[in-house]
Amino acid sequence: MTQRDELLTGQDVRLACRRGEFAAQTSGLAAGFAQANLVVLPKDVAYDFLLFCRRNPKPCPLLDVTEAGSPVPVQAAADADLRTDAPRYCVWEHGELVDEPTDIAGRWRDDFVSFVIGCSFTFEAALLRAGVPVRHIEQGVNVPMYRTNIECQPAGMFRGPLVVSMRPLKPADAIRAVQITSRYPAVHGAPVHLGSPEQIGIADLSRPDFGDAVEIRDGEIPVFWACGVTPQAVAMATKSPLMITHSPGCMFVTDLRDETLAVE
Repeated sequence: MTQRDELLTGQDVRLACRRGEFAAQTSGLAAGFAQANLVVLPKDVAYDFLLFCRRNPKPCPLLDVTEAGSPVPVQAAADADLRTDAPRYCVWEHGELVDEPTDIAGRWRDDFVSFVIGCSFTFEAALLRAGVPVRHIEQGVNVPMYRTNIECQPAGMFRGPLVVSMRPLKPADAIRAVQITSRYPAVHGAPVHLGSPEQIGIADLSRPDFGDAVEIRDGEIPVFWACGVTPQAVAMATKSPLMITHSPGCMFVTDLRDETLAVE
């Protein structure tokens, strides 16, 4: 298996996945390269999902959309193959998780449209450069993610709750994190909530809906960002007949450089 410290670029990660040599969470990998969520849908519902993304740009900031039947995200990584180049996938049928394979080549259809959606792992390099700690990287685990009581704007068949990722920070670091991540709207941008998880429907931070729990230390507050796992919660809520996504935390790593996604 390829070691994490060998995966320095988006292409390194994709090729390791394609060869079956890497199938783990990607936080902290390929610093400087934008990471992305993935949603694959049949063409007959793709427009509805495109509209859903446009109406919900915080959880679903689009980086690329493929042609029907093509597994190549030309804008995000022109040599990539979305059937093999993520570490692990989730296959959802009628809202149920039915498989979590390491490639989807055997399931691919000529009518599939793929959506490459910005991921907050992208701005973590900028947080670390500024001295803002990222707890799940420190602990070597997946980021904790939670369903909230905040409903997304519906579009066609797609509706459901906003999912958020959480990073615990001291108040001064939280302020700095807001400043830094506001520059990255293409990868979720600024937090959607700080502190008081019960206000957004989260009862227990030690029991995330996706990912792993992390330590919250004295003097820290939970800081929540919109998360690209939201479409998976939508699949469950709407009983979507078929949706294929990345496995939470196991991202598709692009050739886009994170600083090209930053705004002044």
